[in-house]
Amino acid sequence: MKDYYSISEVAELLGKSKETLRRWDRSGKLVAVREPISNYRMYKKEQLKMFPELSSLFDEDGKGNFVKPKKEFKVLELFAGAGGLALGLEKAGLKCEALNEIDHWAAETLRNNRPNWNVIEGDVREISFKKYKGKVDVVTGGFPCQAFSYAGKSLGFKDARGTLFYEFARAVSEVQPKICIGENVKGLVNHDGGRTLKGMKSVLDELGYRVMEHHVLKAIHYNVPQKRERLILVGIRKDIDIDFEYPKPYGKIYNLKDALKKGELFPKKVPKSAGAKYPEHKKVVLDLVPPGGYWRDLPIDIQKEYMQKSFYLGGGKTGMARRISWDEPSLTLTCSPAQKQTERCHPDETRPFTVREYARIQTFPDDWKFAGSVTQQYKQIGNAVPVNLGKEVGYAIVKFLNEVG
Repeated sequence: MKDYYSISEVAELLGKSKETLRRWDRSGKLVAVREPISNYRMYKKEQLKMFPELSSLFDEDGKGNFVKPKKEFKVLELFAGAGGLALGLEKAGLKCEALNEIDHWAAETLRNNRPNWNVIEGDVREISFKKYKGKVDVVTGGFPCQAFSYAGKSLGFKDARGTLFYEFARAVSEVQPKICIGENVKGLVNHDGGRTLKGMKSVLDELGYRVMEHHVLKAIHYNVPQKRERLILVGIRKDIDIDFEYPKPYGKIYNLKDALKKGELFPKKVPKSAGAKYPEHKKVVLDLVPPGGYWRDLPIDIQKEYMQKSFYLGGGKTGMARRISWDEPSLTLTCSPAQKQTERCHPDETRPFTVREYARIQTFPDDWKFAGSVTQQYKQIGNAVPVNLGKEVGYAIVKFLNEVG
């Protein structure tokens, strides 16, 4: 592990702006020093240990989160999508006993890449999971976030009926795994003033699960070259008196060049593939945006024309007319690469990322093929849990199950 970290790296690790760090530097809270060789202003590793959230970044033994399963542990996954989480868990040594997915093309992707997986294609509301009771150790699922909280009431299992979280909870109730892992967007934390998440925890508690404090994991801390955040919700069966420990983050931040070029993450540059294109009028505008830039880097008259009413509204709108640079992680990928609100333009060429570039940014291996049209492929990849993040969560699950025995 290196001894010095740049201002940009520390800003990423802490989730702060570089301006905040400069303010801390001026006030004496965190003073940058000169790195001996480059003479750049940087932070010494020891300085960062003042931040509890960074104390575990410095992996002294070099092993990271890796742990080997003591025996075969099995997973039932709901809302499996294109397999980002499932593949990550497999890489961590867990066995996918069964996966449910309603989208036909995503289910095809799972079947094509892993013919040995038991892929149950269909509406989760019409499927019983009772036959897996006693046969799987973990139930996972990235259930879509739906509001079902009731102000002033303690939400119960029956109140959640009609939501997809109810189906996740029903599967947990039917299977009675040792541990259940739900994942969702970061926005769930504050959804309906926090009542939705509180309600979910209440449901799992009613079903006999001790709910750990939820965590929002930043993918950039887990060998993913993308600023994606996922909320992780963990329930442990109440007869088990062992806590789940979230995976330790890593100190190294990977950038777009690590995703698309030959290097530590991938042994060769990204393969060529199909991809979306910008309409000519948008291409003319994005041609003017430098790598790392966005709409505010355009001439003022073009800003007004391109942004229209949005120009006069508040907020940074930093995803609009956004060109990613090689030396930064990608912004969170969406299901459509050319949406105006969330543009992710290639650093050198004025075009959206291709399908294989999308997959690389999500840390899918190059041999993981996606079924359906290009539009369907973008959707599957954009919705996925990054594979490397799934793997690190998988190691944490294995560690827990090894202790349970």
